[in-house]
Amino acid sequence: MLNYEEIIKMLPQRYPFLMIDRVLELEPGKKVVAVKNVSFNEEYFTGHFPGQPIMPGVLIIEAMAQASIVLFYGENPSAKKRMNYYLGSVKVRFIHPVLPGDQLKIIVEPIKIISGAAIVKAQAFVEEKEVAGGEISFIAKEV
Repeated sequence: MLNYEEIIKMLPQRYPFLMIDRVLELEPGKKVVAVKNVSFNEEYFTGHFPGQPIMPGVLIIEAMAQASIVLFYGENPSAKKRMNYYLGSVKVRFIHPVLPGDQLKIIVEPIKIISGAAIVKAQAFVEEKEVAGGEISFIAKEV
């Protein structure tokens, strides 16, 4: 299990754009399970949507991408340097809305990881219900 301090050593994102609160499982090269606690206090709920708050899909993708970086970091010694990550292809399907009070559980498994890039299968769940899933590819470049 990784806490906040360990996560920020791996990710370039910081508050308010850090979309992972905790990593429950990390099997380098095999799987990452992370969580995002969705609070009603999140600023984006003010405008998305007034009276009917829903977590924006792009932020669900961002949470998946950040969990993917954790997987990549664990698999690549070169990732331990300061890196920038760039999304390539995103093929994600949204199935159910994510609401304030939900705990988003993100599961990421590699399809292919090489030294400077990765393609992963990413799924997001609330309780046991899948809310989004698909494939994400990204590249990593040293700063």
